[in-house]
Amino acid sequence: MSAPVDPRSTWGLPAPGTMARVADPEPLVTRVLAPNASPMTLDGTNTHLVGEPGSGQAVVVDPGPDDPAHLAAVEAALAARDARVVAVLVTHHHGDHAAAARPWGRHFGAPVAAASPAVTGPGGRLLAPGERLRLAGTTLDVVPTPGHTADHLAFRLASGTVLVGDAVLGRGTSVVSHPEGDVLAYLDSLRRLHDLGPAALYCGHGPELTLDPSAVLRHLVDHRAHREAQLLALLAVAPRTVPELVAAVYPDVVPAVLPAAAQSTRATLDKLVAEGHVRVDGDRAELA
Repeated sequence: MSAPVDPRSTWGLPAPGTMARVADPEPLVTRVLAPNASPMTLDGTNTHLVGEPGSGQAVVVDPGPDDPAHLAAVEAALAARDARVVAVLVTHHHGDHAAAARPWGRHFGAPVAAASPAVTGPGGRLLAPGERLRLAGTTLDVVPTPGHTADHLAFRLASGTVLVGDAVLGRGTSVVSHPEGDVLAYLDSLRRLHDLGPAALYCGHGPELTLDPSAVLRHLVDHRAHREAQLLALLAVAPRTVPELVAAVYPDVVPAVLPAAAQSTRATLDKLVAEGHVRVDGDRAELA
């Protein structure tokens, strides 16, 4: 069966490893790329500085790893914006996004806000879905986007851009892992983002998506449906173990990503079990 065509394939996006360390994709936003590139983080974590130009203030979204070189690059970008940090926001609790949140909050003297108290710490602020933050001369709307993790949030800016964390990657697809991830919730989150009519998607990893962000969101929903169809077709022939399914569905994946592929497969099987299509016993899956 043929896979859905990714609209990003014709966009001329920066090749892996070629993203600029610092960029200004729009007046409200500066992106600073953290030096933590890997098969899972792509070029590294994108830390976004958000604020109205001339306000003298900025919000840090996803500070990423607590790395001195990254902090220095962020401070240089803040100086270029002539801005001080008034808040640190985090899309979700994974360390490549959240490790620096509390240390940087203390460093900048700014509150940390997220959906998880494990990220914010006892003195932080828990964000509620749908609330509007008025910070740094602009607004950020809190959009619940669970699926990749239960605590995942996105932030819609006044420009119509959405900072999507790991709900959408600039290249490829986000991992929805077992047992932390939830494919049903993730699909709902993709549709919620689509319904916002985003002007652009600024991702937690990889390049900005500006040409047709809604097409990317539709593609990601179609991609998940394609993965489900592949699993069901394999199981229609015979019961399979998770490693057998991974080998068949991901024949070209690099070894470093195989554990993530296995977790994603398990999460998809969880969805199919919940819908009554599949039974799973340990590593073995079969049609219901």
